[in-house]
Amino acid sequence: MVKVKEIKDYKEEMKALDFNIPSIRYKFDEDILCDELLEYITETYGTHYATDKFQATEFIIDGGHGTGFCIGNILKYAQRYGKKGSRKDSRKDLMKVLHYALIQLHVHDLEDSES
Repeated sequence: MVKVKEIKDYKEEMKALDFNIPSIRYKFDEDILCDELLEYITETYGTHYATDKFQATEFIIDGGHGTGFCIGNILKYAQRYGKKGSRKDSRKDLMKVLHYALIQLHVHDLEDSES
């Protein structure tokens, strides 16, 4: 099974880190947007999908279908962007794309460490 950190431990670790590098001026607000993405992801861990001991995504990854699942969701939310609901909904779709891309990075690295 994929190990998942407890959210409270993760939040404490994140507080201890300082990602604000004063010598870099991000032209596209990447630092602000990355902070927002991390906040969005953290909030997803409080939803009903994540309240059980294991998330369905973990079982999918452990079953060897992580890449297809992640890329499929990236495509789904990217294609849905701007076509469903409000601009706020569209923005949330982009957050989902980014979240699934991060999960895929995890899957990618997991596969590299297993080979």
